Amino acid sequence: MFKPFSLPAIAVLPRAPKNGSPVPGLTSLYHKTVRGPYGSAAYPGNCSGELIKDLLRYFKPKRVLDPMTGSGTCADVCQELGIECRSTDLQGRRFDPADACDPASFQEIGRFDFVWIHPPYWRQKVYSNDPRDLSVCTNLESFLSGYRRLIANCSAALNPGGRLAVLMGDYDDREAGFVPLTFHTKRLAFDAGLKQCCTDIIRFSHGASSSKKIYRSSFIPGLHDTCMIFEKSRQRKTGTDAPSAHRRPECPSAGCIPTEPDSVSAGKATVHQKSSGNTPSDIGALPQKSRG
Repeated sequence: MFKPFSLPAIAVLPRAPKNGSPVPGLTSLYHKTVRGPYGSAAYPGNCSGELIKDLLRYFKPKRVLDPMTGSGTCADVCQELGIECRSTDLQGRRFDPADACDPASFQEIGRFDFVWIHPPYWRQKVYSNDPRDLSVCTNLESFLSGYRRLIANCSAALNPGGRLAVLMGDYDDREAGFVPLTFHTKRLAFDAGLKQCCTDIIRFSHGASSSKKIYRSSFIPGLHDTCMIFEKSRQRKTGTDAPSAHRRPECPSAGCIPTEPDSVSAGKATVHQKSSGNTPSDIGALPQKSRG
């Protein structure tokens, strides 16, 4: 016999120290319950535009890339802030179609100060039947192969000193068990020559569809996903010189084919999960998947 839902509890958050941040409310714990008038709330896995807006207000980029824009959450935020934004998506409904895991999609688009991506959390939600969609990868190895290409492409598109923000969540897969996708994100970003430039931002998953369900199995629900921000070295490579990996950061604090590089991207929408309560929240909606 399942017990009825309990009323929401009030969590007391630590007091943040006062500092010179242009966005005082942006801390390692992101708990805003409103999503703002950005993108489409109906898009599966859509995330709040408020987080994107706070990041852009903090880092102040002049040119932004969102290669997995989904319903266009990032594009809508940039329009409000008056920031140039290039948005594409695998499904290409509202925006130009492009596969973010294919290097060809990044040719002749210039360089950016900030790149935002909200990829599928592997197959937690399946968004399409497109073989390039990261959410349809049949095994973790093929997902990570496409994910590696995605991060490498985004890194190459950054100006020196530019930032890549990735919103990702872990989840419990029925077949693969617990999948630490935040760990893999950092590993792949470091392999791409990026370095983390500030604290992880733990985003509370308000409005997740899993919170309204009842499960017979026993597990520890995941109530958040993680935004990780990486920086590209300001030092350009010369010859065989590797990018500086020890400079103090200036920040505050697709292909699903089990082969090597090729195309892949992301999409979203069925469910291959052992419901961990970590349902993505997004960033966008519809086009090339992301959660945009």
